[in-house]
Amino acid sequence: MLFRDKLDEQLRSKVEAFRRYDAGQVRDVSQYLACIQRLESGDYADLTGRLSNLENFGAFPASELSSADSFKFSFGLSWENHEQARRWAGDILEKRTTFAADGSQIYVAKATTLPAAAIQIGWFENPHDLDTPYEKNTRFEILSPDDLFKEDDDPMNPDIRVEERRYLGEVARVGDFLDKKRGWQIRGERMPVAFFDNPLLVPFSQKGLQKSFLDATVRLVQHSRETGVPLVGYVDRSFSRDILTLLETFESGREPMLTALYDASVLNARTSDGSRYLSDWGDRTCFCYSKRRGLDAFDDAATGLSNVGFTYLQTTADTPPARLDIPAWVYEAGLLSELVDVVRAECVIGLGYPYALEAADQTAVISGRDREVFFRALQEFATRGKLDFSIGRKDESKARRR
Repeated sequence: MLFRDKLDEQLRSKVEAFRRYDAGQVRDVSQYLACIQRLESGDYADLTGRLSNLENFGAFPASELSSADSFKFSFGLSWENHEQARRWAGDILEKRTTFAADGSQIYVAKATTLPAAAIQIGWFENPHDLDTPYEKNTRFEILSPDDLFKEDDDPMNPDIRVEERRYLGEVARVGDFLDKKRGWQIRGERMPVAFFDNPLLVPFSQKGLQKSFLDATVRLVQHSRETGVPLVGYVDRSFSRDILTLLETFESGREPMLTALYDASVLNARTSDGSRYLSDWGDRTCFCYSKRRGLDAFDDAATGLSNVGFTYLQTTADTPPARLDIPAWVYEAGLLSELVDVVRAECVIGLGYPYALEAADQTAVISGRDREVFFRALQEFATRGKLDFSIGRKDESKARRR
């Protein structure tokens, strides 16, 4: 139980520390935004020359920076009401197939004497065509002790193995959609888009988990390029610092900032005059190729550039922008603007979050009620099979009290 009087007392005792932190944030945001202005006004050829021999500087701005002389690309449209916005979104999405996959998991080894886990992959495929029904479905898989504790060249804890199977299941479902929509240009279809509810530039650091996730994601990006079907890794709340690392590298003589800022917080922060860098709904940043440390597996051997880039997109009126991880071939094929419009349209329908991802999440989620069903089914299965099964007293107590 949380006691409000003790909470308030602790907050009052820490108020000066919070004020110092806030003042430091304001100072550093101002410096980063000033650095963006200097980056915009500089010569693009000079910038690329300075960066070409460096490594691990976060982000390499694409050539669209030079054509626009701005790191920001304004959407340029506004509406008087949501009905007008939905009409625009309807025009963008009409007869265009969008797809999203998501996953959930259960692991009960610490709660029962019978180690078991389950993953559920849900997906939502919407053709946005009144004559063609959408598909919303799931795939469910039980992981037995053999799956959880198997020995291989890349040992990992069982709970991490469950997470791996869920992630790989999501990747596989997206890959199936890419195969299905291969050849959409020849068939005269509107460009399809696959939403992936994870970053493509995987930030994982656990031993074993990182390699399997990274390898699967690298193959997924290659698969997108081979099939010609655009893919976007949507991160609603990103804590990446790739742009800030670029800015620190661009002004190499400046001392590193000490506050805990990240790209999205700087792009959304209010300045002294009350404005924000990404000031209007639908605005985005320049497309940048990834130059993050540890992601060399994505690099193209011929160009030295990453096969994945990103842009930040303002999808709500006042919260930090979402990060879109996008295969570089999409930008190079001239499809970036159309893809970003599809993301904007899905966010209009989903009220700030892509509707396709929302629908996939609702399909995949394993609720508290579902967990109860899972435990009961597991107990009945153990009874029929004459297997030892019991639930820990602590878990039973929590279930009664919460």
